[in-house]
Amino acid sequence: MSLRIKRFDQSLPLPEYKTEGAGGFDLLVRDTVTIAPKSFGYVPLNVAIELPRGHVALLLPRSSLHKRGLIPANGAGVIDEDYCGDADEYIASLYNIQDTPVVLTKGERIMQCVIVPIVYATWNEVNQMGNPNRGRFGTTGV
Repeated sequence: MSLRIKRFDQSLPLPEYKTEGAGGFDLLVRDTVTIAPKSFGYVPLNVAIELPRGHVALLLPRSSLHKRGLIPANGAGVIDEDYCGDADEYIASLYNIQDTPVVLTKGERIMQCVIVPIVYATWNEVNQMGNPNRGRFGTTGV
């Protein structure tokens, strides 16, 4: 799949898949950002990407992000295919869980992006599902 991409800072490299089997490509911090303790911060990721019709980009943390005391503020970001204008830079919304500031420096790899196809649903409303109930959280064991 070949996609159009815009870098906001040309001095940073294009995103890349770090291994042959990687499902996501890494995104870099465009400008140094300090996130205050117990606060939200918004981190520019230096790219706008034109996705193919019927696809979304999932913005996910790299597995080491929590070691920095940061977690995604909204769990995962879903970037729609029509978010691809000249100013539509991907941005990570992060929460600092620590009691000290966290500094992210320009060029750091903090997030990854996975492009996935979307299956659009139509609804067939029913009064009963007709399937056995599974219960709530943890019903299949510890």
